[in-house]
Amino acid sequence: MKPTIVAALLTAALVSCSKESPTAETEPKTVSPELEAVFVSIDDEATPIHLARTTVQPGDVITLKGQVMGAMEPFVEGRAAFILGDREKLTPCNERPDDHCETPWDNCCNTKEDFRVGTATIQIVGTDDRTLKEGLEGVNGLEKLSKILVKGRVAKQSGPGNLVINASAIQVVE
Repeated sequence: MKPTIVAALLTAALVSCSKESPTAETEPKTVSPELEAVFVSIDDEATPIHLARTTVQPGDVITLKGQVMGAMEPFVEGRAAFILGDREKLTPCNERPDDHCETPWDNCCNTKEDFRVGTATIQIVGTDDRTLKEGLEGVNGLEKLSKILVKGRVAKQSGPGNLVINASAIQVVE
């Protein structure tokens, strides 16, 4: 993944609520066999993002649990990448009493520190180690606020402030 994609995701994570409504896909997406193969069942014990950040190193294989959230647009347009939010650190706005935010996945009520420790960038890379050039939103039920498990290898560009996972398996659990 290019640094510009990581920077765009991190910048988007700090955007506050807006009144725009999400666009819903009405027909299932057609995806490559390479992308389709990632959507499988995961039986591994999953780790919350904030705990994984303190122990993993580039090259480690890890299974994370979380929810697609953490930015106004958690999916990268035209790329197999998105932001995964830690349910122990981030709360979607629609789960807060008396909150009527129309974009609850942006987590606009959380602090910058919550975002820093509670998000990870998930990407699916091809054999060339580049992020696949196809969008993920709507694939196999993967939507904003989907609760998921992700298994993958910590990417070489990961560091203390930016956890990036090259996903080998994704399971939508809710």
